[in-house]
Amino acid sequence: MTQGDPAQRNNNSERRAAARDKARALREAHRKQERRRKAVVRSTVIALVVAAAAVVAVVIVSSIHTTSRGPANMASDGILIGTGLKAKRTPAADANAKPVSNKTDASSGKVSIVTYVDYLCPYCGTFERTNAAQIGKLVKSGAATVEIHPIPLLASHSAGTKYSLRADNAAACLANYAPDSFWTFNRELFENQPEENTAGLTNQQLKSLVKKALTTKAGTGSYDSVSKCIDEGRYDTWAQNALDRTLTGPIPNSSVKQLKGTPLVLVNGKQYQGALDDADEFRAFIVKAQADTYSTPTPTPVPTGSPTPTATKAG
Repeated sequence: MTQGDPAQRNNNSERRAAARDKARALREAHRKQERRRKAVVRSTVIALVVAAAAVVAVVIVSSIHTTSRGPANMASDGILIGTGLKAKRTPAADANAKPVSNKTDASSGKVSIVTYVDYLCPYCGTFERTNAAQIGKLVKSGAATVEIHPIPLLASHSAGTKYSLRADNAAACLANYAPDSFWTFNRELFENQPEENTAGLTNQQLKSLVKKALTTKAGTGSYDSVSKCIDEGRYDTWAQNALDRTLTGPIPNSSVKQLKGTPLVLVNGKQYQGALDDADEFRAFIVKAQADTYSTPTPTPVPTGSPTPTATKAG
């Protein structure tokens, strides 16, 4: 067969056509592969953007949670009530802020009563119902002050409703919006105290006690603000943090290292360990604590943070 043979020329044309077809197929395959690669890149970028947005959202939410506020008028994690049953005013702080303890002044002649109570604790209820009247008279007349620390120690003892925590939040809401009604509301909570290991009072029932406290001469305030605060559980985080701080200790203005149970009752820094249902015994303890305070010689000043020579050890 010669070079100019028509059959040979046909074979060459077919091979060139086949080569072009193969090249086109390769180019098309390459374009499809490139499109797939770009689609994967776009999907990955979108996924990363979504993930980044989720992380930012979590950070923002966490930031809001950790910087939630505590109630006004409870800078010590308790509320200090004095003459006329009026509460001491203090600004609100972050829920995890270190509490600022109230200073005691022995020269004032006033008795300092401090209580740490759980609104579900039956022993707290016994002590409060037994002694609230005489404490109230002393405080109202100016002979004493009372500092009340609500502690949600029994939050898991109310059939899953966290009553102790909800009651603490309600008390904090009242302290924030109507502090001069706190003493009355505190009494109402114990006068209407549910039994331990029951569901406790509903939020609506708590708000009914708020309304009752606000209509007394102890003070007035905005019911709507307190009601909304209760429904929101606005001070739940603060109450939990206050509990943790108390369990860690130490208890300010006393020699008690940490809270081990409720009620914890201090008179001029001395822990009351008598009968909770005996008003006469508690009255005698107040008299003795006051006498011990004023019969003790004034101690030599010591550096801040050092124990005073007259500190009494907890029993």
